[in-house]
Amino acid sequence: MKNFQDEKQRDLSTNKSDGTNKFLTTNQGVRVNDDNNSLKAGERGPSLLEDFILREKITHFDHERIPERIVHARGSGAHGFFEVTNPIPELTKAGFLKEAGLKTPVFARFSTVAGSRGSTDLARDVRGFSVKFYTQEGIYDFVGNNIPVFFIQDASKFPDLIHAVKPEPHNEIPQAASAHDTFWDFISLMPESMHMIMWVMSDRAIPRSYRMMEGFGVHTFRLINEAEESTFVKFHWKPKLGTHAVAWDEAQKISGKNPDFHREDLWEAIEMGNFPEWELGVQVIPAEDEHKYEFDLLDPTKIVPEELVPVTIVGRMVLDRNPDNFFAETEQIAFHPGHVVPGIDFSNDPLLQGRLFSYTDTQLSRLGSPNFHEIPINRSVAPVHNNQRDGHMRQEINKGRVSYHPNSLGGGCPYQAKIAEGGFASFNERVDAHKVRERSESFADHFGQAKLFFNSQTEVEKSHIVKALRFELGKVETTAIRVRMLGLLSQVDMQLAEQVAAGLGATVPPILETPVNHGVSPENENGNQEPKTVESSVESSDALSMLKNPTNSPTIASRKVAILCADGVSEAAVQNIKSALLKEDAKGLVIAPHLGSVLTDQDGALAADFSFLTASSVLFDAVYIPHGLGLAALAENDDVMEFLNDAYKHCKVIGADGEATALLSAAPFASKITNDDAGLILSGEIAAEAFALDFIAAMAQHRFWERETNLYN
Repeated sequence: MKNFQDEKQRDLSTNKSDGTNKFLTTNQGVRVNDDNNSLKAGERGPSLLEDFILREKITHFDHERIPERIVHARGSGAHGFFEVTNPIPELTKAGFLKEAGLKTPVFARFSTVAGSRGSTDLARDVRGFSVKFYTQEGIYDFVGNNIPVFFIQDASKFPDLIHAVKPEPHNEIPQAASAHDTFWDFISLMPESMHMIMWVMSDRAIPRSYRMMEGFGVHTFRLINEAEESTFVKFHWKPKLGTHAVAWDEAQKISGKNPDFHREDLWEAIEMGNFPEWELGVQVIPAEDEHKYEFDLLDPTKIVPEELVPVTIVGRMVLDRNPDNFFAETEQIAFHPGHVVPGIDFSNDPLLQGRLFSYTDTQLSRLGSPNFHEIPINRSVAPVHNNQRDGHMRQEINKGRVSYHPNSLGGGCPYQAKIAEGGFASFNERVDAHKVRERSESFADHFGQAKLFFNSQTEVEKSHIVKALRFELGKVETTAIRVRMLGLLSQVDMQLAEQVAAGLGATVPPILETPVNHGVSPENENGNQEPKTVESSVESSDALSMLKNPTNSPTIASRKVAILCADGVSEAAVQNIKSALLKEDAKGLVIAPHLGSVLTDQDGALAADFSFLTASSVLFDAVYIPHGLGLAALAENDDVMEFLNDAYKHCKVIGADGEATALLSAAPFASKITNDDAGLILSGEIAAEAFALDFIAAMAQHRFWERETNLYN
């Protein structure tokens, strides 16, 4: 027995390897010459199926987690429809975009990227934004994010990116967080990520709601019209409610109070009839303008500024029905960027090209069968006829003896469709190039658009980026990683780098450390290009700032207001604000020292929706304090003071009625209150109706971020 254990221990020890001082190889032991670029037909050409290194790497990655998704595991979704408002038949033959008023059923799923299914909704992270269109020509999957660019330029680096951001493998810590060494080690050696880092460190990464975030296709695609003419296109979803975020301190507290905050918000809005809505827009670039700009249309780390190519709205999406069963629908839905219909085609974006392989492979692993398309949520509404048979969990019962093509025994059926009959045909793009593992020089600008994004932000938004970087890099234990990141930030904006460095107790390095010294052989430096900066032809873009883009129709629909009450509260004041909010499709909820009922000044009783133990201001959009005899009890309650302090610190609207204003004087932030704080609505001598209108108008502005200047300066 002892000998067996010794032998087993030796077997285990020989399987241990950390790769130190070793060459990078495939799983078959073949040394890898270039781990940064997939094999392409020319440096800007399509990726090649024969790239066994890419396929082995991504196949292994796709099968690393079961049964949840490797990325985008934490999600929520809903049914709805897409309606064409501005048809574009001159650009595409896709039927669901050609006829005004045409409605197509959809299912949309929103998600975080890095965390597991059990993680929090409010992690600082990219949000997935995917929509399955059940068109009459087959399934079309829009598989995008709430950020229009990505960390990497080539699919070959996707497993490395996700390995870096996932919990570190030796201790499985931290969950759903990028604030750790392995993520920033990777980023500090990948200058191409700097544009994306600006977005992820901005408030875009902590949205107030799925209903209040944009969606982007990320990649450049093609639209093909009936004449088989191609134009390049970028897809955009713009939310009807505007684009809003929470504060970082607030996001962390929501994660503790209600990690299902976004899920619950989406579900409740639909149940209440406040159906989420987005407009679908397109940026169309004529084929002859492919090389017109200082950036490359095939580079997924770049945007096309709206100042150069405006967004044209073509339709709207409304989500109006919650799933009947979360697992059967939201969890089993299978998206794939390769699910397209005639009229939509791919570009040679090397990240997109890798995704076209990866998604089928990962669905096979996750759902366990090539028949995942037969799961009800994934079924096409267009008829399906082909020669594919059998396989695990097959549901279709195919009749007849023929399962091949061509055939005569089945009358040659099912037939191939001509292009004129709706048959899909790839765009007839000429490809004539050498097989290379290289990246186009036009991909080498890693800082120009990062500068553009940062320069486009308001001072409040810039300060949030600084604080986010201080938090993230402050969690990094390795000094060399922080120094490398400060060097990269200095190429975006020196003041930004210096402000982050001050928070880290560090200094900005005088020389940028290039990534060539880290794992790239000298003869292959193009594999990890020395970064450069190309100044953008657009100096600042208002479209990139959340605060510069308020919604055209401010609304408080579906917002929640905490009404702080204790025994003796004015019943009239509570009912007045509740009625005013209800007219705007918002909700006022009574928060009291205990559950049950709160006695009013009219000898009545109000039902308490929450106690101060079960509620927190981070779960509400605004706070209202009605007058009444219970104010003294509230002033002596520490939980009430914390409630108010967080609401004020997170720049929310606070309304105080009559003598309730005295409660604010007892709050911890009392000395910070200024006369010009538009987020404080105090009734004074004005009538109750006028107070309610002022309160609602302030809520429609979402937050009063300028309050932070008084709090932190």
